[in-house]
Amino acid sequence: MKNLWWQTVGTGNCHLVLLHGWGLNAEVWHCVKAELASHFTLHLVDLPGFGRSRGFDAMPLDEMAQRVLEHAPQKAIWLGWSLGGLVASQVALTYPERVQALVTVASSPCFSARDEWPGIKPEVLAGFQQQLSDDFQRTVERFLALQTLGTETARQDARMLKNTVLSLPMPEVDVLNGGLEILKTVDLREPLAALAMPHLRIYGYLDGLVPRKIVPLLDDLWPQSESLVIAKAAHAPFISHPTEFCAALTALSQRFA
Repeated sequence: MKNLWWQTVGTGNCHLVLLHGWGLNAEVWHCVKAELASHFTLHLVDLPGFGRSRGFDAMPLDEMAQRVLEHAPQKAIWLGWSLGGLVASQVALTYPERVQALVTVASSPCFSARDEWPGIKPEVLAGFQQQLSDDFQRTVERFLALQTLGTETARQDARMLKNTVLSLPMPEVDVLNGGLEILKTVDLREPLAALAMPHLRIYGYLDGLVPRKIVPLLDDLWPQSESLVIAKAAHAPFISHPTEFCAALTALSQRFA
């Protein structure tokens, strides 16, 4: 039986859907859950094939967005971290009437490095795909370690991410591969330029997966969006800097009060 795991907490007037990143699950929001639930009605989801959403095969980005949308409130702020940022962005592009605002966290519309576009080298992502079939737990752990590199709390942040993965059954290799394929191939730079709803982009200055060089490029490409760079954060700013992260979301929600 294919069931998408979904949890709703909080009683705020504004709905907030949180989408996690590659290899992980909704437990990653544990450190900000209580604070956000005091301001929002919070919707936590394990993406198809990840965490407690078992039984799904790997799927393309548009299908993943569609599956998540089926369970979502009629109108919400959609927030996606890393791979989840692409899913939230796809929802905003396909069903803009369902999205009050889009928030992407440590995410890129194009994760793969291209001509004059900074990102992860395609051969690095291809290498991860190859390594998944060889030693998949070690590969996931390596990817998680990259996400906290350089922060003052790197070791404890990496441990928290690792515990989040290990607390639930690991995703199937084909689901992990499918997620890497999305990171390797998807490019939403041009489509997202046409978004009309508020769009907040949150980055970590020390992020080794989504380089800060993309921030001014997207400021130019998407002048209607806003960017926030958290100075001492890496790829998981909500873990290393939860107070700044929650304050940015609370300020955004005031527009819809």
